[in-house]
Amino acid sequence: MTFHIDKAPRRLAFVNARLLDPASGLDAVGGLLIAGESIADVGDHLTAASVPPDAMVIDAEGHCLCPGLVDIRVQLREPGEEHKATLASTGEAATAGGVTSMVCLPNTNPVIDDMSVVEFVARRARLLGLTKVYTYGAVTKGLAGETLAEMGLLSEVGAVAFTDGVHAIGNAQVMRQALNYARSFDLIIAQHPEEPSLAEDGDMNAGEVATRLGLSGIPRQAEVIMVERDLRLAELTDGRIHFAHLSTRAAVEAVRAAKARGIRATCDTAPPYFALNENAVGDYRTFAKLSPPLRAEEDRLAVIDGLADGTIDAIASDHAPQSEDAKRLPFGQAAFGGIGLETLLAVSLELYHNGRLPLLDVLRLLTCKPADLLGLPAGRLARGLPADLILFDLERPWRVREYELHSKSKNTPFDYRPVQGRVLLTVVDGRRVYAYDR
Repeated sequence: MTFHIDKAPRRLAFVNARLLDPASGLDAVGGLLIAGESIADVGDHLTAASVPPDAMVIDAEGHCLCPGLVDIRVQLREPGEEHKATLASTGEAATAGGVTSMVCLPNTNPVIDDMSVVEFVARRARLLGLTKVYTYGAVTKGLAGETLAEMGLLSEVGAVAFTDGVHAIGNAQVMRQALNYARSFDLIIAQHPEEPSLAEDGDMNAGEVATRLGLSGIPRQAEVIMVERDLRLAELTDGRIHFAHLSTRAAVEAVRAAKARGIRATCDTAPPYFALNENAVGDYRTFAKLSPPLRAEEDRLAVIDGLADGTIDAIASDHAPQSEDAKRLPFGQAAFGGIGLETLLAVSLELYHNGRLPLLDVLRLLTCKPADLLGLPAGRLARGLPADLILFDLERPWRVREYELHSKSKNTPFDYRPVQGRVLLTVVDGRRVYAYDR
């Protein structure tokens, strides 16, 4: 399957596709018609004989057609660290992974605590015309955790939520003020839940593996302590709190109990936390040095249970490009973080292939649920909505090889992992922006 990338939207019809729309529960063979930038029609009544004669027809050959993925946790690196990633390289990696909308953290240089940086990112993304890019605004100026940023102004120019990115907001009074402030815009404060003093100087999950390797450990309690504190503050302020990349059983249980009490709390996790455990660190493998760290097997299983019962609201890639120099160091000195845009779908589909979640439930965590969390116009197959969608082969096996990835940085924790499920085509606003051609 080889396509040229479209420069402008046109009338395009998919036929003979397995239509999957988690928002409506649609799972049927049929077709989808795109006119310009929007979906004009979708359903089992669309066939090669019934689509308009002027439409370009693509025979999906029974493969899955679903909304493009919505990734709510991506580190861009541009502006400021273009040697790790650029908006262009991140956009190419995203489209290759089936991500049509992504929300970037504010930890760029300069920090996204100023309206001009929000506008810069939005302008650059529009010019590139690849995956749509939305931004978080910083909660505190310079991500320093002290003085609140101008969240109202940032919201007016497009910030969809607020976070201090990879830095936890450690000061409880600052978090209380932030929740109060964001409540007036009904926007989320997203927290990196890791108590700073407990995580400081840690390299990996505290436990037997860390002891055997002689590495300093980060106790899992660092996560739940922050989660429980912020749940109390959300209850106090009636603010909306969101916890990013949950990795421990205790934190999942805390959010589950809070939801039952009616606290406005949500959370996400990332593929490393349900597909890997601390043993992936192996023989000081720095690509497996992540933040939060990979946990014990019981935590990994608890995260899967949280995905299955709806406690965890979304799966995000937690894409964190690092340069080769930053990773090719002794484990204790290497940088935290792993890339994930191009493996997001394939690794998440393991939940389906292993019988842990139905297919529509897996896709729901990657499409309409993250879109709804941040109020994005994405994640659904319906008439009149933006034509952001992907065609993928549910069964095609492949092996992750870092040198084949489009991301400028190659620090994937899934290197050489066999996976099943390949994105064949990605469409953004009616334009084909990626096609798998091997």
